[in-house]
Amino acid sequence: MIELPETFVIAQQVTKTLQGKRIAHVVANQTPHGFAWYTGDPANYNNLLAGKTIGTAAAYATNVEIQVEDMLLVISAPLRYHPAGEKLPKKHQLLVEFEDGSACSVNVQMWGGMFCFHRDEKGGFPDYDLAKTHPSPLTDTFDRAYFDGLFEDGSDKTYAKAFLATKQRIPGLGNGVLQDILWTARIHPRRKMGTLPAEEITAMFEAVKSVLRRMTDLGGRDTEKDLYGCLGGYKTVLSKNTVGQRCPECGTMIVKEPYLGGSIYYCEMCQKL
Repeated sequence: MIELPETFVIAQQVTKTLQGKRIAHVVANQTPHGFAWYTGDPANYNNLLAGKTIGTAAAYATNVEIQVEDMLLVISAPLRYHPAGEKLPKKHQLLVEFEDGSACSVNVQMWGGMFCFHRDEKGGFPDYDLAKTHPSPLTDTFDRAYFDGLFEDGSDKTYAKAFLATKQRIPGLGNGVLQDILWTARIHPRRKMGTLPAEEITAMFEAVKSVLRRMTDLGGRDTEKDLYGCLGGYKTVLSKNTVGQRCPECGTMIVKEPYLGGSIYYCEMCQKL
């Protein structure tokens, strides 16, 4: 799975590097994965895409939408570019080879979709369809009024982590980018939303906007790779890279623990419970 900053970066790179390339051959589901999803029969992807030319790409939450003439290829998993002559991976869930000898591959990690359908059809995939109808935090449309509208009955009993990263309230904001957003806002992931005063709600909104923008502008996070296999330039404060290190703000040791089906990272001093 990829999250919003990396999706945006990869979509830009796809347009820059792949636009105009003609597809020679496609292999889908060569290495079966229990959490890799396709549209219809993946064996038919070659018939749908071979001979067609890559157009532009766009980012929708965790989905990179690639125009391929009359088709759309929507990918929500790490996508890698292989220049002509580079050895291709033996294991992959999707391999797209181009007539110039270059290729792109997808290797699903936790889970991911590789959907191929006619551009006049609706996607039919909840996360993708939702992302196309909701404003991105990277746009001005995602303003304070919109953010306040995310609160609903029962939100006061919802934990900060769950409020931001579940139920697709903010498509593309997942458990990965969540950590630095909450640290920047100085909010513990276990805090219930009903305990946050107005100034902390403001801090949360501003952190969603500013942290996601910095992550995107710097080419993604240093825990994730882009289209070319390079780590992003945004250095995470709270992640697998920094657990056990000291908080850059106060010097307290960064903590990692399981919570709500995933891991949380936090500073006990900066993010008091």
